Formats: sequence, structure tokens, C-alpha cells
Amino acid sequence: MFADSRLSPLPHVPARAPAMPPALRVGLIGMGTVGTGVWRVLRRNQALIAARSGRAVEIVAVATRTPARAAAAQAEAPGLRLLDDPLRLAADPGVDVLLELAGGSAARDWVLAALAQGKHVVTANKALLAEHGEQLAQAAVRHGRVLAYEAAVAGAVPVIKALREGLAGNRIDALAGVLNGTSNYILTRMQAAGLDFATALAEAQALGYAEADPSLDVDGTDAAHKLTLLAANAFGLPPALDAVHVEGLRDLQPGDMAAAAQLGYVVKLLAIARRGAQGMELRVHPALVPAQHALARLDGASNGLLVRADAAGEAFFSGAGAGGEPTASAVLADLVDLARHPGTDGRWGGPTAIPTLGLRADAPAAPLPMAQVRTRQLLRLLPGKTFNEAQVLRQLAHAGVKVERRAWGPAEAAGASPSLLLLTAPVPDGLAAQAAERLQAHTGARVRRLRVEDFGAQQFE
Repeated sequence: MFADSRLSPLPHVPARAPAMPPALRVGLIGMGTVGTGVWRVLRRNQALIAARSGRAVEIVAVATRTPARAAAAQAEAPGLRLLDDPLRLAADPGVDVLLELAGGSAARDWVLAALAQGKHVVTANKALLAEHGEQLAQAAVRHGRVLAYEAAVAGAVPVIKALREGLAGNRIDALAGVLNGTSNYILTRMQAAGLDFATALAEAQALGYAEADPSLDVDGTDAAHKLTLLAANAFGLPPALDAVHVEGLRDLQPGDMAAAAQLGYVVKLLAIARRGAQGMELRVHPALVPAQHALARLDGASNGLLVRADAAGEAFFSGAGAGGEPTASAVLADLVDLARHPGTDGRWGGPTAIPTLGLRADAPAAPLPMAQVRTRQLLRLLPGKTFNEAQVLRQLAHAGVKVERRAWGPAEAAGASPSLLLLTAPVPDGLAAQAAERLQAHTGARVRRLRVEDFGAQQFE
């Protein structure tokens, strides 16, 4: 081949492996349950994460109110810097990404400071985003940085990614979820063991599932925070907590659970967003769910989300909704995204960037008042005296409420009359409430009212 003496093979040059980019340097605020979980999983899976990211991901500095935990981390990584002021960490030139896991309203200043200093931000603070998300998203765009928050909704379950990326080619029509692990644990125990609310709550607190002050969880506020973030990504609605109708668990009774079970249902605290002809439904409240439905089978502290889209149809996501390592899984997914993206070393933005809180151009009509939302209803009549069933049905028909199914349930106490269970056709919520009040006034019975979500074609499309 090289007969011509003037030609000779090129000298052999050993192939060089491409140099790995510098590590993504993370500054962590908060070493509580989630912060400690992130540290632990990142240390355990460090090589795997670096291989998948194309670069190392390292926590290089920590600001915390629990210095003992931070000191333990520093013993494992002597180069770790400890700071006592989150704002100093937000301005630290040796940090590429601020990881905010302390929670609370003060985090707004830390996030804004970090974005202004050219740092990306990852947070699990759903209350912060529900209340100040628009301001923070605009700041991220202004500074060409990313505000990521997969861990703010449903713990380990990647629902934000699913809506923004996996279902990006779909028109989302509706979503419904069990989004609060504390409430779901309480309802599971009330349903399975016949406990009243107070006893189930005390058990949840003893096991560490509920805070000493459980209000955010059991009153539905935590689920409402998460619903605003899901609705922003699915429908383009700006996060607005006051647009969500919110009811909690405190009023539920064991008899409600028994009545639901008798009719083939389970009671869940549902967070629902649905696109309708009259407007957007945004609501959090207890509701009956068919016992065989995937949402009904979520027990304990599990979370789950049902999404209905025009092309994909129904998709269901479920998993651990809380806890240090499950939430760390979602945090690390955001960090890996940042490490992979070439914009980490420069500005991130432009018309092709994934919008922080959905596309406002997709925003549907204004939220629909709860009184106009149509659902089926369970009316449970607890008679103070004997009453006439036919009279009850006539009164409801006169009010415009059609009863599709009726049954007699057990009495609330020994010697009391049995309860009457009435399952209605879909009816506006305000009309159902008025009918229940009038029925109570005319019959002397106590009327318990619960909404029913069958997720059927007429109700959930």
C-alpha cells in the first residue's frame, strides 16, 4: 500500500478521553429531613450521578440552623464550608446552584438574591411558589436562570416533569390527585379501623406522619399549594391560592366512611383541576372515590396523580409522597438536569426554554365558583325522628336534585333509627347545599353531604 517511499503511515496518537466539565457546585440551605436525605443519597450515588450528568454534582457549602447535622456532613467531606447566613450563601461566588430546603417565607429573599447573583435555584418549598411563584419565575427569566421545583409536589413522584415534558404534546383536560400524605394516612386509618378523626390524627402524630400543628395538612392548604403548581404547568394558570376552593378533614365522621364503604367507595382528600366550558375547576376537598379506582388504592402516606390528556388519554403516577430520601430523589433529578444542560455555565432562557410556571398563552377561562361545579353527591340523613322516605325524595326532586340510588345505612347509636343514604346525579354544588339545608329544616334530620368523584365520561372530561 505504501510502495511510494515518499508516503508513510501517520504516527500513532493515543485517543484522549474528553475532559469532564468542572463539578456543579451546590450551596445547600437547610439540613433537616430532606436536606440530610439529599446529602446521603448524593454521597451514596455520587459516581452514578456524575456518569449520568456528565459532570460531578457536589455540595460545597451549607447554611443551616442545625449545625450538629452539618458538622456530621463536614466530617465526611472536610472541604465542606459551613455558613450561618443563607443570604451569604446566596451571594457566594463559589456556588453555581442554590438548593433551598429550609422552607418558610424567608426563603423568598434567598431565592431572589441567588437569581440576581446569577445562580440557578432548586427548591422544595411549595408554599413559597404558590404565594410568590410569579415574582420568582419572572426574576429567573430576567436573570436567565432556572428555578426548578420537582420536589415541591408529590415527593418522589415526577409529576412536574410529566406535565412539562412527557405530556408536552398534549392538551391537558383534567387532573386529580391525592397530594398530602398526612391526610391520606388519617383517612386510611379512619376507613380501615373505624377511628374518629381525633384518634387517627393522634396516631399519625405519634408515628411522625403529622406535625404537632397539623393545620396545613388536615385543612387542605398543603394540597392546595401543590394544586396551584400543577394547574400552572397543565393549564397556564398563574399560581393563586385564593382561586382554589379548600376544605379539610376535621368534619369527617366514622359514619361517613362506613356509608361510603357500603356503597362501594372510599373517602379521599382530592385535589382537582378540570378544564370546563364555563371555566376552570380548582378545588381541594374530601370526596368519595370508587373503591377499585387507582386513587382509592393509595394507602398510608402515598401520593398519586391522575391526568387526562387529549392524546395520551389517562395517565396515573404514584409513589412515596414524603420523606427524606424520596424527596431527595426529586431534588437530585433537578440537579442532574442542571448539570447536563450547557446553559449551566452561562445564561439559560430564550423562546425554547421550558417555562417555569407554564405558558400563559394556554391559560383557559377564569376559575369557576364552587357553587357552579357539578358533581354527584352523597346525602346521608341521620333522623332525629322517623321520617317518610317518599317525602324526602319528593322534596329533593322539587329542588332539582335527582336521586339515582338509595339505601338504608346503620344507625349512629343503639336505639336510633337507621340512616338514609342517597346518591344523586351530577348537580351544581350550590344547589345541592341548598337542598340539603332545606331537607334538614323540613324533616328534622341531620343531613351529611359529601361529593362523589367517579371520574366517568360525563364528570371528568
